[in-house]
Amino acid sequence: MIFMRTVIQRVKYAKVNVDGKTIGEIDKGLLVLLGITHEDTIKEVKWLANKTKNLRIFEDEEERMNLSLEDVKGKVLIISQFTLYGNSIKGNRPSFIDAAKPDYAKDLYLKFIEEFKSFGIETQEGEFGADMKVELLNDGPVTIIIDTKDATIK
Repeated sequence: MIFMRTVIQRVKYAKVNVDGKTIGEIDKGLLVLLGITHEDTIKEVKWLANKTKNLRIFEDEEERMNLSLEDVKGKVLIISQFTLYGNSIKGNRPSFIDAAKPDYAKDLYLKFIEEFKSFGIETQEGEFGADMKVELLNDGPVTIIIDTKDATIK
């Protein structure tokens, strides 16, 4: 089984453009690339949003990764990215068979965004299905990958 996947980057800033216009922009916080499969449910959305919010990957006064997004009053930019499920084991052209169909994925993507907003965290987003240009300054660099298949979600 394959479940929801994120690539989380701690950033100094991040922004997303569609058709030459900035549609989402943050300063200090997290850029979250979100991949959704056809087996995902609201349980994965809630678990993964909470896990991401609570990740202690920001530095404290002793320069140790010990603070969460909330602790540093950081922001989040959430981008849907079906290519996180690109499988290129066979051949050179990736297969995206494990990625959820667009209607299903969009619904869970929007629920993930709603979850972050419900935490009171300033949340920006990309445009589902659009050709987006994402710009960021990775801080550290710090990049964390989380697959919900690795967790016991109840």
